[in-house]
Amino acid sequence: MSQDNRIKLTSLSSKGGCGCKIGPADLSEVLRNLPISEPNPNLLVGLDTSDDAGVYKLNDELALVQTLDFFTPIVDDPYSFGQVAAANAISDIYAMGGKPLTVLNIVAFPISTLPKQVLTDILRGAADKVKEAGATLVGGHSIDDKEPKFGLAVTGLVHPGRVRTNAGAKPGDKLILTKPIGVGILTTSIKKDQLTDEEINRVIEVMATLNKTAAETMEPFDVHACTDVTGFGLLGHASEMAKGSHVGIHMFQKRVPVLPRVRELAEAGFVPGGTKNNYAHLEGSISFSEDLDQIDQWILCDAVTSGGLLISVDSVQAETLLDKLRAAGVDAHLIGEVTAEYPGQIIVTS
Repeated sequence: MSQDNRIKLTSLSSKGGCGCKIGPADLSEVLRNLPISEPNPNLLVGLDTSDDAGVYKLNDELALVQTLDFFTPIVDDPYSFGQVAAANAISDIYAMGGKPLTVLNIVAFPISTLPKQVLTDILRGAADKVKEAGATLVGGHSIDDKEPKFGLAVTGLVHPGRVRTNAGAKPGDKLILTKPIGVGILTTSIKKDQLTDEEINRVIEVMATLNKTAAETMEPFDVHACTDVTGFGLLGHASEMAKGSHVGIHMFQKRVPVLPRVRELAEAGFVPGGTKNNYAHLEGSISFSEDLDQIDQWILCDAVTSGGLLISVDSVQAETLLDKLRAAGVDAHLIGEVTAEYPGQIIVTS
């Protein structure tokens, strides 16, 4: 497809990427009206803690990790969209301490109005990421839909004793984040033609990077809890960790890595609705120091697509893990700590 005839995929939907998620408040209202399932001793991780994936024990040595994720275009280039969607879906397996095994494509596409080559390129981008992850594509399902959507259902494997959940953080742990935030604000800016090609390529690179290296690096360490940062934002996922683990979290705003121009674009009004919904949902669970303004607070709640891992690691091992992550090429930062005080709450200071 020539440069002049490129289709702007992000113009075909009102929201993009993980910003498409049903907001946490609405989702909670829906889920709490569902009947409680009968307990199953083999279900190691289910719905209880809003974790990244389900884990089902097969035997004493093996458990399945299962997840799925799909969304509308987050970038305009079809190949890049496929890469980002795949990296985002596979990330849940890494967050649980597992290794991806098989994937199924989930496709909704306006087959009569968009060139078929667009879908081919989306699938090609995803296939390349699946190969990089060491997983195998085994099939999928497609529907004809006026709004394009794409993602993956992913199955992985993990030892039952090595499952990483978001509910095991312990007081004294240090928190490490492995990718910068601000993706939601930047991708909203892509829809509004506010980024240069270089800036677009930078945010695509961040989103399309697998969390494989980070997950493999943390594997031998005493990681007590882990989650990946996606649609509910850094503070939204940290809040789930605090509540699931019955601990408090102290986060340092200046230590949180943020992509270039995010604050400038947020000040210009390019803050997605999903980010503002995240912020509103966290009212009562987060306390900000007075020197952090509204923009600072929105950025910390920004709806991320294919973000990094938030790792709660034993304090004695934190610096060593941080060094090893950086040596492996991961843009990791120590951003906070876990406390026994104010369980279920987050305190954010500069």
